[in-house]
Amino acid sequence: MRQLRPSELAAYLEAGHAPTLLDVRERWEWNLCRLPDAILIPMGELAARVAELDRDAETVVICHHGVRSFHAARFLEAAGFSNVVNLSGGVAAWADEVDPAMARY
Repeated sequence: MRQLRPSELAAYLEAGHAPTLLDVRERWEWNLCRLPDAILIPMGELAARVAELDRDAETVVICHHGVRSFHAARFLEAAGFSNVVNLSGGVAAWADEVDPAMARY
């Protein structure tokens, strides 16, 4: 699976790419901060809701620090998703590298 740092993802998005941004954190975390246009499917719901996602779409998986998203991305690959990317460092690194105004927790 590919991994992108937040600064790499920001440049990728700015260049016009539009992957599915899948946030696997809990709703309370999502309510504190999130990337624009991301969709929320908490990791505990992912297996039951995987059919909501396009298996052929490029999917960037996001969490707080990049650990849950790594495991969720591995799950998606095992479920037949062919183009999965983990956001290394998660939203915490996004706040450090891309958006210092983003809320932190």
